[in-house]
Amino acid sequence: MVKAVLEDVATAPISEAEKALFAFVDTLNHRAAQVGKEDITRLKDAGWTDEAVFDTVTVCALFNFYNRWIDGTGVQDMPAELYQRSGKRMAATGYAPPPPKKPEE
Repeated sequence: MVKAVLEDVATAPISEAEKALFAFVDTLNHRAAQVGKEDITRLKDAGWTDEAVFDTVTVCALFNFYNRWIDGTGVQDMPAELYQRSGKRMAATGYAPPPPKKPEE
């Protein structure tokens, strides 16, 4: 499903509400100054709440910030193996770090 969304949101097997949300995020990412009341109305007509719209804008803005910060500071990507380990850990325990190891007695 993710691949289908990345290739073409319009034909992806997702709801019309999700398609509207992704179209809004695309506008927000590429033409933020052009976002207007009609964009918000379209989302609300698709069933999204004010809170959902606010969360969408916030997450989009944060990822834009993080990407520019990473690009601007030269932070390097992790190897694929570390992403896989991290994914397994997060699937098991969420975002919480593992508890500290007890010192050997």
